[in-house]
Amino acid sequence: MQKRSEGFQLWEYLLFTIITVFVMLLCVCIGSVNLPFRETVDVLWRAFCGAPQEGGMASSIILPVRLPRVLCVALVGAALSVGGASMQGLLKNPLADGSTLGVSSGASFGAICAIAFGITIPGVPFAGTMVMAVLFAFLSLMLILSFAYRLDSSLSTNTIILIGVIFSMFISSLSNLVITFAGEKVKTITFWTMGSLQGSSYENAAIMGATLAVCGMILFGCATELNAFAVGEENARTIGVNVRRMKLTVLICVSTLIGVSVSIGGSIAFVGLVTPHMLRGITGPNHKRLLPASAYGGAVFLLLSDLAARTILRPRELPLGVVTSLIGSVVFVVIFFRMRKGNQ
Repeated sequence: MQKRSEGFQLWEYLLFTIITVFVMLLCVCIGSVNLPFRETVDVLWRAFCGAPQEGGMASSIILPVRLPRVLCVALVGAALSVGGASMQGLLKNPLADGSTLGVSSGASFGAICAIAFGITIPGVPFAGTMVMAVLFAFLSLMLILSFAYRLDSSLSTNTIILIGVIFSMFISSLSNLVITFAGEKVKTITFWTMGSLQGSSYENAAIMGATLAVCGMILFGCATELNAFAVGEENARTIGVNVRRMKLTVLICVSTLIGVSVSIGGSIAFVGLVTPHMLRGITGPNHKRLLPASAYGGAVFLLLSDLAARTILRPRELPLGVVTSLIGSVVFVVIFFRMRKGNQ
């Protein structure tokens, strides 16, 4: 029992890493064209050693197409999951997530505006979409929490979810209005809003990895304070936590993770809701254990979801957001009914 209250142990890092790497290799092997596991490992090992295999069908599929996609899927899943777990701890709300709060919708609207109106930053590819997504994610989160606080200072679950739903509907209307004037970009925006990491590049993976490294480490460093928030905001203030600064730090990090994820993969819902909820039963509520476990769990969950999206109707591919929404909506209902039953 004592170990559950401590941080993540070295053997746990190793175990979760092995599981995640194995799932990544599986996702590289399986697709519209299945590749032998041994040949896949050989191609990746040669590339890692700086001597990539010349020619061959496997290397032409793995290195330019599947590997960058798998890397992006894993990093986006980890980012969304860590963001969801952090928001749940900060708000003491197991239903808090970028998709349920409407933050993902706000980030999507910012990215849609950038795509539709050609907002770019010279010399930096995708930066316009990314900056707009991060900015609108942060503004959306602040706006939603401000409205919820005005209606209910305790920030109860029902109030936050209600405001999030209303905000998502409002943003959806604005998005449709923008799409009306998008011209030939409508098809691209429509597919993008359903969530997909098809066509991801190593550059996308590098940006997502850097964002996750910076924001993830900051959030991991806030684990003790998030544990204090779980008991209550007044308790956190009593033991010396700078509540205002901590809230702003977490909100900025979460908004950045969601914004960058949305700018790369579109709107992928419920990842931050499903994985922390499942892992909380394994690791316990301590954020020193929950946050790193959520990073691994989010990566594995989204990798398997993307694998399902690519193979269920192959060679046709389902949007990734459709798969995560189908799973997440069921989990959402289960969590909500359990909370209602527990409060009776």
